[in-house]
Amino acid sequence: MGYLRPFLLSENARAQAEFYAQALGGEIVSVMTHGQAGGTQDEHKDKVIHLCVKVAGDNSIFMADSLEPFSPGTGMLLNVSYKTEKEGGEAFARLAAGGKVRTPFEQRPFGLFYGEVTDSYGVGWMITAEPA
Repeated sequence: MGYLRPFLLSENARAQAEFYAQALGGEIVSVMTHGQAGGTQDEHKDKVIHLCVKVAGDNSIFMADSLEPFSPGTGMLLNVSYKTEKEGGEAFARLAAGGKVRTPFEQRPFGLFYGEVTDSYGVGWMITAEPA
């Protein structure tokens, strides 16, 4: 059986990972640069080739600095589910800071609290939480 782990390209993986660790609760577990991996051009030696940030419990997001221009996160949303409205609402608000709320975080007819936000890095998120 396999595991699905999102891998995001970034213009600044370290800053983006720090944002997610604060917004979603977590920590950066590991960072490796192209220079540490060896066999790279000098211009890329300080760029991140692999980073792991744990968020919202035991969930991992892998990241790297993009070496080519790209357009972040169109057509994809990452979903994080919380046990309480408070936890979900706080994470939603932190992700929304500097970003754009697509769907406000509130209780929906299907029973869950739900909201969609695009963060300041252009990544789309669905945040859900169980009602009390």
